[in-house]
Amino acid sequence: MSLEGPVGQTGASGAEDSATAGELPPYAEAVLDVADRIPPGRVMTYGDVAEWLGEGGPRQVGRAMALYGGSAPWWRVVRSDGTLLPGHELRALGHYRDEGTPLRERGPAAEGHVPRIDMRRARWDGVDPGDAGGRGDAPE
Repeated sequence: MSLEGPVGQTGASGAEDSATAGELPPYAEAVLDVADRIPPGRVMTYGDVAEWLGEGGPRQVGRAMALYGGSAPWWRVVRSDGTLLPGHELRALGHYRDEGTPLRERGPAAEGHVPRIDMRRARWDGVDPGDAGGRGDAPE
């Protein structure tokens, strides 16, 4: 599902206006629901979220997060290579360190560079820890 709207119709925040004030497009709402489910210290890629929803792709998830994800734990939806969101690296890094998200620190030669997320250890498969094989309360 596309989140493209008429060009030039943006609100004060820069996000496209919904048909009704305060109402999210259904796809954006589903994306944000998944972001809210990701446990602290874990991450999902944009593609993981799309796959979990069974709809859209990484770009659609990224667009929904960019336009509507400010109040969701946006730092838990990441690029597949573990690089931090450009322009938001330090804010995200603070969240990752507070939550204990596994990071890949750079070697001494890369001193001063921002670490990446250790995707092997931090990636969440969408299964709640107490759920025996299901996806918990999957959005409909």
